[in-house]
Amino acid sequence: MTTAARGRLLVACAAVLWSASGFFAKAPLFESWPVADRAILLAFWRAVFASVLLVPMVRKPRWTPGLIPMALLFVIMNYTYLSAMTRTSAANAIWLQNTAPVWVFLVGVVFLGEPVQRGDWCLVLLGAVGVGFILVFETRGAQQAGVVFGLLAGITYAGVVLSIRLLRHEDAAWLIAVNHLATALVLSPYVVWKGTWPDGEQLVYLCGFGMLQMGLPYVLFARGLRAVTGHEAAGIALLEPVLVPVWVFLAWHGAPSYQPPQWWTFVGGGLILAGLLLRLLASRSRGATAANRPDTGSGQTGSRRGGS
Repeated sequence: MTTAARGRLLVACAAVLWSASGFFAKAPLFESWPVADRAILLAFWRAVFASVLLVPMVRKPRWTPGLIPMALLFVIMNYTYLSAMTRTSAANAIWLQNTAPVWVFLVGVVFLGEPVQRGDWCLVLLGAVGVGFILVFETRGAQQAGVVFGLLAGITYAGVVLSIRLLRHEDAAWLIAVNHLATALVLSPYVVWKGTWPDGEQLVYLCGFGMLQMGLPYVLFARGLRAVTGHEAAGIALLEPVLVPVWVFLAWHGAPSYQPPQWWTFVGGGLILAGLLLRLLASRSRGATAANRPDTGSGQTGSRRGGS
């Protein structure tokens, strides 16, 4: 196996593991936890077990004030995403969170003066139509709160990406570990106050949630990026939102609490995916053109998750 092929395989494995978020969050054995508390409890324990795996990877820890907004945004992103996951379908939650590139683009253009490309407008327009399609139908039902949390997850996810972009010269493992440690620390008083503790079987699931779904994929993704470009890795990582509802269906479609994606979720999610793919293709085309120019400097590559 070539180095590039091995890198693609590592990124694909990371995306598949990330896509297991719905499998863990939608597990029926957590239904004994109150819905109002479930997202915080899941976010806390996932962060705890992810930290156990990630902290030993840190090599160059360094304090900088930029860690504070990054960590706070990461905490909110975790809470809002898992709140969406527990209040609406897994497909709604993951696709609404994947509107993050739209918010990153808008902030970059409005506040950072970044140039606009044709692929960027495809991303914004298709993303907006896709979200609007989901909102029009979901706001008529009982899952309105889940949709709102999903949108907030996408916005705060964008904030995490922008924060990490500003901290790109810091040790990536350090940034990832800080985010998860901060999540566990901020949420711990609430968890202790509620006094809801996992039993043996729940603890096994939570360990897998933190280590296999959150911690290990970052390790694989970082190693895969050594052999593939950031744009290619971002394209492979789109497996995650596609697979999230698949795993939930295969694992829990027989459970009474299972919420199948509605047809408008497929349409809206498909539009968001189309925007992401067009943006990715445009970025790859620009990267290939720049690489063929003799006087072009080395370009900056990035990952879909940016190490969040």
